Amino acid sequence: MNNINPDHYKVGGIETYDFIAAKLTKEELAGYLKGNIIKYITRSSHKNGIEDIEKLIWYANKLVRL
Repeated sequence: MNNINPDHYKVGGIETYDFIAAKLTKEELAGYLKGNIIKYITRSSHKNGIEDIEKLIWYANKLVRL
């Protein structure tokens, strides 16, 4: 199982992130990505540790590629 991008994010034939990205402007999407980066870095030492760091990296890579 992929904890960073699990199968249930793809139910309905489109990945949740792709649907969100399609509905937001570039600036809105950048804000969404930054918010998730902040969320995962601040909770990493209190919740899921390395898994949260991996998630923030996933979102940071998306932000870099905007």
